[in-house]
Amino acid sequence: MAHDWLHVQRVTQWCIRIAKSINVSTDLAGAAGILHDLINIPKESDLRSLGSTLSAQAGVQYLEMVHYSKPEIEAITTAIATCSWSRGLSPTNQIGVVLQDADRLDAIGGIGIMRNIACAQAMRGRKHTGTLYHPDRPIPWNTPDEELNDKDHALDHFFCKLLKLKDSMHTELAKVEAQRRHDWMLKFLTEIERELM
Repeated sequence: MAHDWLHVQRVTQWCIRIAKSINVSTDLAGAAGILHDLINIPKESDLRSLGSTLSAQAGVQYLEMVHYSKPEIEAITTAIATCSWSRGLSPTNQIGVVLQDADRLDAIGGIGIMRNIACAQAMRGRKHTGTLYHPDRPIPWNTPDEELNDKDHALDHFFCKLLKLKDSMHTELAKVEAQRRHDWMLKFLTEIERELM
């Protein structure tokens, strides 16, 4: 559910908005958004970091079928291959900048919170143990990264990844939207902390 067709639609819509804001081809950016999650590897898999590379490779045949040129296919698939957080790569072209910002925006804010919980439930359904939060430190405000475990505790994922995404945005439009969503997540965490006191 966290990487379903609705996610793809939202990312594609943001790709188009961001592309317009920096005068990049909305056609190529939209194609990257549509194809960026063709191959979805579960979060807890050791192969997770290969998802974007495999999606880029799988996307070539679809782009060829609808007659994109070789340079266009290269631009789109390069963007897809570098968009993943788990790969830790920076974009190498403007389509990649757009896609990475759009994909990361969908990971934060209200939608991001719902996706995080859906992902935690999916992992639990695949026989992975896990809870919404660590019983001894529900909101790990000052917990060192090496002590966080977002495969076992959904709220740890905010600190492993989600709260870091605001500072990874490239475009002005994405930076503004990311700040708004980041602030909302902080309010959410503060409310959860109050409820668990």
